[in-house]
Formats: sequence, structure tokens, C-alpha cells
Amino acid sequence: MALAVILPQSTGPYVALMIAGFVVGVLGHLVRSKWLITAGIIIIFLAALAFPLALNLESNKPAPPGPLPRPY
Repeated sequence: MALAVILPQSTGPYVALMIAGFVVGVLGHLVRSKWLITAGIIIIFLAALAFPLALNLESNKPAPPGPLPRPY
């Protein structure tokens, strides 16, 4: 429950973090640093999958309603 409070609800910070990961990865390729490339890949993974998944798992949104029954 506490994790959902920390993570932002909008997509802007996740997109910014993903762009930062790509910049770190490209910089790592330019200076030929394997640990910098790895850090960029980890940042992209966190921004694209881990943080949004944690936000969805921790949110208290009710499940969407199922289909309506068919009238006879």
C-alpha cells in the first residue's frame, strides 16, 4: 500500500525516466562502458515495466464490472 503512494500516477515521469535510460545507454556505447550500458538497460526496464506494474498491483481501484446479462 505504501508503494502506491510513492509512485506517480501519470505517465510523464515514466516516459522521462525511459528517455533518461536511453541517453545513459547511448552514452555508454559512446564511451564503450559496459556498466553504463547495463545501467541504461536497467533504467529502461524499471520505467517501462517494473514501476508501472508495481503501481497497478498496489492501486486500490475496483475491478471493472463484467459484461451485462443478455435480456431474453
